[in-house]
Amino acid sequence: MLSARHLVSLLPAVLLGTLSCFPAKADTLAEADAQARQFMHATMQERGIPGMQVAVIRDGQVLLSESIGLANVENGQPVTATTLFPINSATKAFTGVAMMQLVQAGRVDLEAPVSRYLPDLPQAWRQVRVRQLLAHTSGLPDIVDAQGLVGGGSEAEAWRVVERLPMQAKVGERFIYNQTNYGLLARIIERQAAMPYENYVAERQFAPTGMRRSTFGDSYDLVAGAATMYSLFPRRTDAADAPARLSHWFYDMPHGLWAGGGMQTTANELAQWLVALMQGQLVDAHNLERMWTPERLSDGTPGDWAAGWPVSGGAPHREVNSMGGARAALRIYPDEGLAVVVLTNLVGANPQTFIAGIAGFYRSVPAGEQRQ
Repeated sequence: MLSARHLVSLLPAVLLGTLSCFPAKADTLAEADAQARQFMHATMQERGIPGMQVAVIRDGQVLLSESIGLANVENGQPVTATTLFPINSATKAFTGVAMMQLVQAGRVDLEAPVSRYLPDLPQAWRQVRVRQLLAHTSGLPDIVDAQGLVGGGSEAEAWRVVERLPMQAKVGERFIYNQTNYGLLARIIERQAAMPYENYVAERQFAPTGMRRSTFGDSYDLVAGAATMYSLFPRRTDAADAPARLSHWFYDMPHGLWAGGGMQTTANELAQWLVALMQGQLVDAHNLERMWTPERLSDGTPGDWAAGWPVSGGAPHREVNSMGGARAALRIYPDEGLAVVVLTNLVGANPQTFIAGIAGFYRSVPAGEQRQ
């Protein structure tokens, strides 16, 4: 059996092999559904993914909603439409929307320095603009390192440690992905909305879009109906040549960092949220475009992220992405009115690498054909 490292290195080749097995064009919605289902099952088998949820949205309608495989392998528990999956860093998209809602309400200015809303920050942090937090161009030190929270202690201790660390770069100089940014954004939301971050998201995003099961927490929390997380990566005690084997995967997400990665939800509820977002029900069209416009670096070049979202390409082929935990991804093609959600319970599944394959089955379906 291949090692986890070899499995990861072979993923591009595997994907190409999988895609080559399917027709390049679907002429009807039924054909697209059939091809997408075959592709999903083949991809799960080739990547060793235990369970998955998928949703495809086009022109304000959910065209496909699938629940496949096992939510818990050892007990044979199937994935259902209501199984909750952690989306980890894809939560940042919700934080981006929350900030734009506050911008639209006149409570936050994206171009303002962070110190306008959080006056007790270290001197070197105070001139970072709010939008630079959203776009990971702040240059701030990261509260998370390879071992977890810096300092190895509590969240409060980690904040004390990170505030004493040097900047990673000059403000606005370059893109550096960073969890400190979203911890600070949560504080701004809490102060300007006068309620905890998770309450604001629940009130302003979950409730109006019917996300009744969506919640916050990590794999140590007791979340009813949550999928078990797995990995094929070697354990620390494994020999170098040990075969890959499915193991539990645990992750810790402190409350203060929920804005950067604490959400658990379903593909169906994400699909409902995406429909509302794309139709201007959560933020208006002007602020939606602002949210999806990449932040420019100090030298004038566009960065990798906009306000809570990685964005690539230009009209009419823009891609607005969100991904988390190497197991969850959603992608919006705003110029096509198309979006796809893929949630899995395997770390290293990297659905962002095959989500385009699912979208491709629906591009050629006549625009007037919708789910009845």
